[in-house]
Amino acid sequence: MISRLKNDNANGNRTLLVVSVMLATLMQALDTTIANVALPDMQGSLSATQDQVSWVLTSYIVAAAILTPVTGWLAGRLGRRRLLIIAVGGFTVASLLCGIATGIGEMVFYRVLQGVFGASLVPISQSLLLDAFPKEKHGAAMAMWGMGIMVGPILGPPLGGFLTQNYSWHWVFLINLPIGILALIGILASVKKDQPHERPLDGIGLGLLALGIGALQLFLDRGQGEDWFGSLEIQIEAALAFLALYTYALWWWRHREHSLLDLGLLKNANFAVGCALIFIVGIVLFATLALLPPYLSTLMNYPVLTIGLVLAPRGVGTMLSMMVVGRLLGRVDARGPILVGMGLMVMSLYGMTQFGPTASMSSIVWLGVIQGLGLGLVFVPISTVAYATLEPHQRTEAAGLFSLVRNIGSSVGISVVMTLLSRAGQINHAEIGARIPAFGAETTLLPPMWNPDTVTGAALLNAEVMRQSAAIGYLNDFKLMMLLTLVSMPLVLLMQSGKHPTGGSAGADAAAAH
Repeated sequence: MISRLKNDNANGNRTLLVVSVMLATLMQALDTTIANVALPDMQGSLSATQDQVSWVLTSYIVAAAILTPVTGWLAGRLGRRRLLIIAVGGFTVASLLCGIATGIGEMVFYRVLQGVFGASLVPISQSLLLDAFPKEKHGAAMAMWGMGIMVGPILGPPLGGFLTQNYSWHWVFLINLPIGILALIGILASVKKDQPHERPLDGIGLGLLALGIGALQLFLDRGQGEDWFGSLEIQIEAALAFLALYTYALWWWRHREHSLLDLGLLKNANFAVGCALIFIVGIVLFATLALLPPYLSTLMNYPVLTIGLVLAPRGVGTMLSMMVVGRLLGRVDARGPILVGMGLMVMSLYGMTQFGPTASMSSIVWLGVIQGLGLGLVFVPISTVAYATLEPHQRTEAAGLFSLVRNIGSSVGISVVMTLLSRAGQINHAEIGARIPAFGAETTLLPPMWNPDTVTGAALLNAEVMRQSAAIGYLNDFKLMMLLTLVSMPLVLLMQSGKHPTGGSAGADAAAAH
């Protein structure tokens, strides 16, 4: 595919531009999941409680979410090239600081810095690639760019597990240094300077968005641990999120000319449907990645490194399908690959609903590959067609909104499935336990080692009931995601065709119609 991107380019060498942007997005995407498996080691090394060490993840997510909507304004004031250089350089330095942190306070602060600098990486890199290539090559460009976005979170856990197990948790962050340096050199060499333009800062809009998005992310991230609306903290965060975001919508309506985040972009049908579909993709991708590691660890007793190796093939599936669909876009109706990809996602999730307390390693691997193939087929056409009918000057701001919606989808997905998993485990344990006789002749139906009349037998029986209860909870979550993907498939038909009669750009017909 890279060979298709080697033509002359006004923004410098295309191949170098693609590689540099991929490295930058891969670095940011990796850090959304790579630190997860290292948390236990960090907790001991940094002398932190479990609640404190969870802020290593939360602080990064919240900071990135709050700053993502500001990308459009920053790009206008600084220029996209300068903003990307600052973002990559700042993220790399923040990664170094995380790797040498000696206390939990330092670590959380440096993770906030990572989130601040990383927020602009994805939308800026996406808009740069869209502008750097003619429309007929947007599919290929988005396929290359999308590999970092989609494969990064998938490869994060296995890479994090390998580095933590064989070296130390510090390398989970220090691995970003060579990636960031190479990306920075490539950006300096391949991206031409662009002229910044004066744009007043919508301070009130920024405050409302920061408050609303920050409160929403905290609500989603901490809800399960704080018993949701049984906690005053969660009630306050939910109220702040709703009021701030609703107030921003009213503010935007009255000050559309100078608003920080242009909600009017959602009037574009392709972009609005694209946002809805990428929200679903965010849910399925990150919720599945949140469910499978604990499933394999607690029910299958897989060690961390084995879990990573079992999950890694889904990344291979994603890369393969992205390379294929990148070549097809512009020649076929983009809705076709999206529907096929969503069908593969449904198929894989249906296969996961057939798991039990145990599942064969081969089925886990192959279903992961099928899901990866589906995600790749969906992500690239959506990312291409969503921007096809937008004006070039709208792309940076649209990319920020697109990334924000995907990130919120991932947060919603993780929160929902983990909450349902926890509650299902409790309910199923009570239901199954009520059907097990405590004494009498029926206990002969149980294996002797599960005899509830003995202390050891009762403990072993309770452990098995908990195991079966948890398995039911996992299967219900997989079923929920399968149904969500299935019912969202008709949305694809609302998008305009991405096929050009002469093999031209995705969405060119739609653009001409307008």
